[in-house]
Amino acid sequence: MNYTDEEICTQYGDQPEYNRGSVSPPIYQTSLFTFDTFEAFTHAQLNERENYVYTRGVNPTTELLEKKLALLERGEQCKCFGSGMGAISSVFFSLLKSGDHVLFVNNIYGPTQQLLEHLQNFNIEHSFSTGDLESDIKPHTKLIYVESPGTMLMNVVDLKKISTVARQHGIYTAIDNTWATPIFQKPLTLGFDLSIHSLTKYIGGHSDVVGGAVIGAHRLIDQIFEYGFQLNGAVLSPQDSFLIIRGLRTLPLRMRQHQDNCLRVIQYLKTKEEVIKINHPSQWKEEDFSFINDQMTGYSGLLSIELKEGGFKNIATFINQLSRFKIGVSWGGYESLVNSPIKENNEVELIDQGIGTGLIRFSIGLEGSDLLIADLERGFKALHSIKS
Repeated sequence: MNYTDEEICTQYGDQPEYNRGSVSPPIYQTSLFTFDTFEAFTHAQLNERENYVYTRGVNPTTELLEKKLALLERGEQCKCFGSGMGAISSVFFSLLKSGDHVLFVNNIYGPTQQLLEHLQNFNIEHSFSTGDLESDIKPHTKLIYVESPGTMLMNVVDLKKISTVARQHGIYTAIDNTWATPIFQKPLTLGFDLSIHSLTKYIGGHSDVVGGAVIGAHRLIDQIFEYGFQLNGAVLSPQDSFLIIRGLRTLPLRMRQHQDNCLRVIQYLKTKEEVIKINHPSQWKEEDFSFINDQMTGYSGLLSIELKEGGFKNIATFINQLSRFKIGVSWGGYESLVNSPIKENNEVELIDQGIGTGLIRFSIGLEGSDLLIADLERGFKALHSIKS
């Protein structure tokens, strides 16, 4: 049966035989499951991926969440984890071995880079794409790892082109799809092997839960289950699975509102002479990024801007005047957030990474665009006061 995204988020799994009439799915808050006979117990242990034995394996509440996410991504199977980094780590630990090489494409989340730097101790190499994928691939490249849109600068890359090249070379492909969510982008339908999410962000949606997920073909998720999940133990609790299922119920609606609020804020930002660049896929020129409409059906509320006059003092002055935008890490919740990679002594490091010293990142929440624009106006007025 083919389900729409809205049906998957709101109705899938609501069968009476599962919920016994409850509007919300039951939380199986248990660490283990018992059996009537020793024979049944030993049979279940032979395949813990399909039987309820121990919650560091399969749990009915988490299993419902996994089925929903797999359907949303148009994948065969999903495995959930206790955090986004738990999900990312599972891919590397399960698919890579000593002597392998990982090719990063686009800007990549900092802790993901740090993990690969640590894996150099185990003879696993990594490098960043120069833009010429064929030339970037090495004889021992095992995995192409992508973010699109990418961290901080929100750049996009052609996913179908990447997956085509990777398949020609027998290389796995994985993407961090957290920015767009399965509502706006489905990389598996574009040829990617694995789609990864921080469920902490838009899918959870309420800034009250931490989780991660990997979706792909049965054979890959089974491998990840055995090595990257069960043996590493990054288990998502049944209570957290319930909270994320709750978040899914409003995901399509929330994503449309995040998008609408964000586009209105962008129109305001385009009027400010202090802003020299707005980093958001909606702003990329169609002639240069004609593939965007083929792989994305919408935009989330995460963007960044580049101030004409950057530096720590200017960034701090601007941010400290904001009240609707809360200062903090992460993004994708109901609340609007602001952050910047600038520190008091890291300007040279940022420039080396291709990040300007005037960069500010905003997560546009659900408060309403008029309130957020009024808040931003206070920040720009504070910048004017510095000049005068």
